[in-house]
Amino acid sequence: MASDDLPRRVGSYTVLSSRAQYENPWMRVREDRVIRPGGSEGLFGVVDMVGGSSVLAIDHDDSVYLVREYKYAVGRDSLEVVSGAIDADETPLDAARRELREEAGLIAAEWQELGSVDPFTTAIRCTNHLFLAKALSPTPADPDDGEEISLVRIPFEAALQMVLAGEIKHASSCILILRAARLLGR
Repeated sequence: MASDDLPRRVGSYTVLSSRAQYENPWMRVREDRVIRPGGSEGLFGVVDMVGGSSVLAIDHDDSVYLVREYKYAVGRDSLEVVSGAIDADETPLDAARRELREEAGLIAAEWQELGSVDPFTTAIRCTNHLFLAKALSPTPADPDDGEEISLVRIPFEAALQMVLAGEIKHASSCILILRAARLLGR
């Protein structure tokens, strides 16, 4: 943010300064010094991340395809729907199609958008778009370099119960599975 833009109003806050603290191709961390709505001064750390798409693929037998992968930030394996970042030249649906092909080795003939989510609105700006994919056919998987992904095919009801029991913890996966359950009358 250029200094000639400051101070400026953002909602009910006045931004006094904004400074990038860290940046890489996927995220930027900045610190904003603000005057809060009540008049006190404060700091906000904001993480701007590249948006993403998440896909719940469901087949003709009512089974879903999830991926299990070690997630460095949380230090454990995570069972999730297929997800990934949206490249600069892609729409959210293009990214969903690419990620499903790369990570799960699947192509879907039917797509339904199930909205989007903001994962952690206090500090992270990163919209994630949600899709339901049906009419699946196999294709060779092509994960990104460094991705070690296990494809897990389980009944939809089992995935739903894993969300409700807290066994699936990835927020976008939980929301997507719950929205799909509602849409499908489960």
